[in-house]
Amino acid sequence: MASKKQIILPIAVLIAGVGISAAFSAMKKPPEEKAEKVIHPLVEVQAVTVAPMQLSVDSYGIVKPKYTTNLVAQVSGQIINISERFVRGGFVKTGEILARIDPSDYEAALIEAQANLAQASSALEIEQAQAHVAKAEWQRIKNNTHETIPSELYLRKPQLAEKLAHYRAAQASEKRAKRNLERTYIKAPYDAIIESRAVSLGSVVSPGNQFGVLNATSLAEIRLPVADKDLQYLVNNGIDAPVKLTANFAGKSVTWDGKVVRSEGVIDERSRMTYLVAQVDVPYGLTEKPLRFGTYLNAKIEGQLLQSAVAVPRHLVNDGKIATLQEDSTLAFKPLNIVREANGFIIADQGLNDGNRIITSALEYPSDGMTVRIENALLKSPETQLALKKE
Repeated sequence: MASKKQIILPIAVLIAGVGISAAFSAMKKPPEEKAEKVIHPLVEVQAVTVAPMQLSVDSYGIVKPKYTTNLVAQVSGQIINISERFVRGGFVKTGEILARIDPSDYEAALIEAQANLAQASSALEIEQAQAHVAKAEWQRIKNNTHETIPSELYLRKPQLAEKLAHYRAAQASEKRAKRNLERTYIKAPYDAIIESRAVSLGSVVSPGNQFGVLNATSLAEIRLPVADKDLQYLVNNGIDAPVKLTANFAGKSVTWDGKVVRSEGVIDERSRMTYLVAQVDVPYGLTEKPLRFGTYLNAKIEGQLLQSAVAVPRHLVNDGKIATLQEDSTLAFKPLNIVREANGFIIADQGLNDGNRIITSALEYPSDGMTVRIENALLKSPETQLALKKE
C-alpha cells in the first residue's frame, strides 16, 4: 500500500498549479472593445455618354438583275454569223448585233414587195388622172343634162378607191418585208451581260426558238427580308432608305451603296418576312470591284435617327430599370424608355443623362438608396457606347 506521502504529494502539486494559473489569469487585461465597422459593397461603375444615334436594320440578299430577257427568233432560217461577244459572261452594248439569220429569202421578199408597191403606185396615179378627166368632162356637159348630181361610177370613185386600197396593201407588204429582213439581225436590247447562249453557227431556227438569256447591267436588285417588328425602326417603312451592302470580292470585304426603292407589299408565307427591294446603279461599272449577279450580300438599312440616346448592356437592365451611382455614393434605380434591344444591348432615349454612372458589377441584394463604394473612385471608359454609335 502507498504511503501518505505518495498520496499527498501529487495532490499538493495539482493544487499549486491551479493556484498559479488562477493568479496569471487575474493579472491579464481584458481586450479593448472596438466599434463595429460596416463594410459597404464594392462596385464597378461606368460613365455613359448620351449622343445622337442612327438606328439600322440588318438583312441579307442575293444580287439579281432588274431586267432579264430571253432572246427568241421572230423569223426562220439558218444562222450564218455569231458575235464573238455572244458567249456566257460576255458584255454587249445596246443595239449590238449578236447573231444573223440568213437574209436571202427576206431580201427577195422585200424586192418583190417593193415591185408590187411600185405597180400599185402607178395604177393609183393612172386612176387618179382618169378620175380627174371624168370630173372635168362632167363639168362640161352638165349644162346639157337634167341631172345635177353625177353618179359615183361616172366620176370613177369606186375604181379610185380600189386602186388606193391596192396601194396601201402594197405599202403594208413592203413594211412587213422590211421588218422581217431587220429581224434577221439579233440585237441586244440594252447594255447586258450574257447569261447563256442556246444556238451555234449553222443552227436552223424557227419563230419562238430561244437564242439566249441577257441580264441588264444598268441596275441590280436585292430582295431584303425584314421582320415585321423591325419595320418600326425604319423611316417610311424603309422606302428610299440608304443601304450599305457588304460582301467578299477577291478575298476582301467590299461595300457598295444602294437604296431601297420599293416594298413588295406582302408577307412571305414561308418566312413570314416583309421584303424590301434595294437597287444599285451600274453594278458592273466599277471594274475593280463589280457587284456581280448572284453575290450573297449582308445589308444594313439606315433607320431612324435618335437625337439623344444611350446603349447599355442588356444584363444590367432589370424590369426596365438600371442601377446608377449617385453623388452621395448611394445606389438609385432609374427607369429607361427602351427603344430597342439589339446585339445584347438596350438602346434608350430617356432615363439617363450624359455622365451618369451605371453600376456594372453584380450585387446580391441591391436596393434603392443602399450605400456602395468604388475602388479608388476610378471610372471605366464607356467602350460599349462606341460600338453602337453607328448602328
